[in-house]
Amino acid sequence: MATKQQELSRARIKRLKAQGYLNHTDGEICELAFGHRFALISCTTLVGIGVAAANVPILVGMAFVALGGIILPYHPFDYIYNYFLSSPLKRRKIPPRSKQLKFACTIAAIGLSLTAWLFYHGQNLAGYLVGGSLFLVALTVSTTDFCIPSKIYNFLFKVKVE
Repeated sequence: MATKQQELSRARIKRLKAQGYLNHTDGEICELAFGHRFALISCTTLVGIGVAAANVPILVGMAFVALGGIILPYHPFDYIYNYFLSSPLKRRKIPPRSKQLKFACTIAAIGLSLTAWLFYHGQNLAGYLVGGSLFLVALTVSTTDFCIPSKIYNFLFKVKVE
């Protein structure tokens, strides 16, 4: 399938490699970048709505989405992208998620569960602090591809990113 390739800066390619795309060429990463952000932007949007509204059902739902990102080969939103959007958009399908991104989903699942629990128990300030922090991390990776959990994973497990 022909794909639309966008040019990415060396810095952005390195940030994407840090998220586990180590075995992909720079050209492949350029092709994957658009689709890679689909799940990130979708999650960030829903988490932002859930936190802003202190909406426990949305936050619990997103915790389950994050759990899916841990146990499934693909993030749940990657299935939507791969099977419904990549072909009409003439874009490359997203490969299975890396250990770095599964680690990020683990942090998100824990944080979202805690945020939902805090809001459920009326601890709104703490809920906004925890949820707001999660939202800011998600917003950062969604807009810049700088993934703090991936950096932590790479540090803990001594993964070298060239």
